[in-house]
Amino acid sequence: MSQLTINTTQNVTISFTAASIGERIGAHLIDIVLKVAYCLMLYGIIFTYLLKNRLAKLDDYTIASLIILTFLPVIFYSFVLEATLEGQTLGKKILQIKVVKLDGYQASFGDYLIRWLFCIVDTLILSGFIGLIAMICSKKVQRLGDISAGTAVITLKNKISINNTILEEIGDTYQPSYPLVIKLSDNDVRIVKETFNNALAKRDFDMIARLENKIILVTTIKNQSGTSEDFIRTVLKDYNFYTQNM
Repeated sequence: MSQLTINTTQNVTISFTAASIGERIGAHLIDIVLKVAYCLMLYGIIFTYLLKNRLAKLDDYTIASLIILTFLPVIFYSFVLEATLEGQTLGKKILQIKVVKLDGYQASFGDYLIRWLFCIVDTLILSGFIGLIAMICSKKVQRLGDISAGTAVITLKNKISINNTILEEIGDTYQPSYPLVIKLSDNDVRIVKETFNNALAKRDFDMIARLENKIILVTTIKNQSGTSEDFIRTVLKDYNFYTQNM
């Protein structure tokens, strides 16, 4: 699978795995099934009733308007759901994939709109052949809508160990040192841990020192643990201690 490297607004580099073509097609097919089921339900319940009871009394303009209004949810399905569910349709949610912005920002209303508009080219023309070729040729498995909007689709099913979550192994007898770590959020701690582990792997001690200074600035903690590495390790463990015992 293709790896995506995203630079967050905090200048932290995070790697994701791009959703496979199979996953994207699978999510699209699930969405199609849901939309077809919706249409059949409407036809069976609403239009059958109207045909039997009132349709003959309505003029052609009214009937056409009613049909268009009824099927608007099908037309705007992917755009509305991605915009409200932060990059997921029901099909994407079932297969645990989602749309992300390549610059680290949350995709905007405009980004989802561009992706939706390009669905005409990517999925409707030539029965989706254009979108399929674009994903095959793209290193980031992007269709034309993704390329235009600066987005990609990632999988949320990565195998995660304790080393790439905010969790730290602490024993029952662990004694914390910095109560003020609770000023940090889960997202802050995740970024700290990812940055710290990346800096250790690259032996980037300047980054570790800057990370220590940032933690001190945000929490007003004073380093009483010795080296910058020891301080950051203690902060991570203390955060887990306090949040697990709240």
